[in-house]
Amino acid sequence: MTVTYICHECGKKYELDTLAFRCECGGLFDLEKPKFEFARDQIVQEEWSLFRYIQALPFEKGSGAWKETSMGEGLTPILTLDPEMPNVLVKLDYAMPTLSFKDRGAAVLIAKAKELGVEKVIQDSSGNAGTAIAAYASRAGMACEIYVPKATSTKKIKQISAHGAKVHIVNGSREDTAEAALHAAEKGDAFYASHVYNPFFYEGTKTFAYEVFEQLAGDMPDSVIVPLGNGTLVLGCYYGFQELVHANLIKKMPRIIAVQAETCAPIYEAFIRGEQSIKEVVNTGTLAEGIAIANPLRGKQVLEAIQATAGEIIIAPEDRILDAKKALAERGFFVETTTAATFAGFYDLCEKENHDSLGTVLIPLCGAGLKSAE
Repeated sequence: MTVTYICHECGKKYELDTLAFRCECGGLFDLEKPKFEFARDQIVQEEWSLFRYIQALPFEKGSGAWKETSMGEGLTPILTLDPEMPNVLVKLDYAMPTLSFKDRGAAVLIAKAKELGVEKVIQDSSGNAGTAIAAYASRAGMACEIYVPKATSTKKIKQISAHGAKVHIVNGSREDTAEAALHAAEKGDAFYASHVYNPFFYEGTKTFAYEVFEQLAGDMPDSVIVPLGNGTLVLGCYYGFQELVHANLIKKMPRIIAVQAETCAPIYEAFIRGEQSIKEVVNTGTLAEGIAIANPLRGKQVLEAIQATAGEIIIAPEDRILDAKKALAERGFFVETTTAATFAGFYDLCEKENHDSLGTVLIPLCGAGLKSAE
């Protein structure tokens, strides 16, 4: 599959062997790919990982780089949340090698980097993405440096270090951390494996949609409710569902309902104002550290994706997050606090409108409870 980077703003194209991570105009890269074609019989039935959809992923024909990096990620179960709410399903995306859905993006991004001959990667993260990149980089034999904000859970920092990555703890905000990583990447001695800047990460998160299609035998949920910080899962869902529609495998896309933290919700603010531009906010602190992104760089693309599915953006009330975490644990699901925030938003929405009006709902459990500091 012949693929190039293309600037989302000006349309300039870049070859994949560039170490540039954004256009000279400042725009972020998307991928320009051949006309999409995919059929159900192209699913590799004997492959028990997300790479069973290799024919829908942007690798060169015959490339085996993914075989050297995959750890069996993906194919996570879909279950009913509660017998009293049979229309509400959960997908256990914390059942991944590093205990979060970020393994989807990391597995594909690092496999692509290996295909390109990359030897060292740099990334910034609030925790889960850094852990995933560190693990897959280690498996691929790459040097790895991860930048995290000082407020990151100590458990996540230890997990990143355990994979052999060099951890830089930045005494500042999530945005300060991103800036520090950018300065390091601009030196040009490493591949910037960013889950925000690099579009190959979204090629991994889109496999969430492919799995839902396969596991539910094409009977797609009416609504998918996902956490929203930088938008890696929102955009992944959108791209995946969009491709399934274009391949005539599903008739319509599920509504994407995204959940932002009450005290750090720049995309929500733009959504309710009916604006397309995102204004940076001040993160005043939230239990949902994984989605506390004050200046989401792909915010406009997230808005476009949600609007294209007739979806919406809702808020997770801060004072309901721990109650949601407890309620999930009582159903057998021990999740990290950021995942609980998604359910806090969902439960709040159900009080405003009957959950039956949402049709069949699917909510991912994105991170395991052992990752949380408390």
